[in-house]
Amino acid sequence: MRYKSTFTMVVLLTSFLGVSSQGQPTSVLIEGGSFVPIYGSEDVLVALEDFKMDVYPVTNDDFLQFVKEHSEWQKSNVKRLFADKSYLSGWDSDLTYANSLPNSPVTNVSWYAAKAYCESKGQRLPAVDEWEYAAMADQKQKDARKDSTYNQYILSWYETPKTYTNEIGKTFKNYWGLYDMHGLVWEWTMDFNSVMISGESRGDADLDRNLFCAGGAVGATDLMNYAAFMRYAFRGSLKASYTGKNLGFRCAETVNTKTQ
Repeated sequence: MRYKSTFTMVVLLTSFLGVSSQGQPTSVLIEGGSFVPIYGSEDVLVALEDFKMDVYPVTNDDFLQFVKEHSEWQKSNVKRLFADKSYLSGWDSDLTYANSLPNSPVTNVSWYAAKAYCESKGQRLPAVDEWEYAAMADQKQKDARKDSTYNQYILSWYETPKTYTNEIGKTFKNYWGLYDMHGLVWEWTMDFNSVMISGESRGDADLDRNLFCAGGAVGATDLMNYAAFMRYAFRGSLKASYTGKNLGFRCAETVNTKTQ
């Protein structure tokens, strides 16, 4: 009886701290800061508070557990308003993910489904700015955007087919402790199309011009802008019900600084 009580307490504690049952962290703290995004002018900084982000993208097995508990998100039950016809197309049935590996990222999931998954965990999807901020880091630097080798690595991934079949955690661990920010799948964000739709609300009336210029950047010194442009352009092509075989997600969490 005492053993059972102790075990229960350990499970609750590791869940609270964001630690898996194997002792590995499931999410990490990203310290807030500021950066200049591609859509802004050089003298306009985006400031971010501390937040947490999951170490890995959500896997097929993770999502299977979710749809078992939330049957409305099973492929035969989901409403077309919330997911297109390709939703979970790689799965054989509602509860079978076919030849997909348990630890491969779940893909062909709509924004609505990704959002529902994160909310079921008491989390949320990361904002675009949060995702981009966390993705600036390589293994040693918080901001490696001006490192040509790092940017070439990102661009090389864009040209590599079927990376979505790989397992999570096979790319490098970045400065924050995140894996697979580049090199595995594209990822949903909470406000995935906000830059294309509401650029002026961010105080940047020259948004379209800036993005266009970034899209034409092909010199070695402009690899940073070109890599970022590819991500913004991809997000701008999406709708919330869309799914894709190379589109997955991970969850994030707001940090309550008042309790720290």
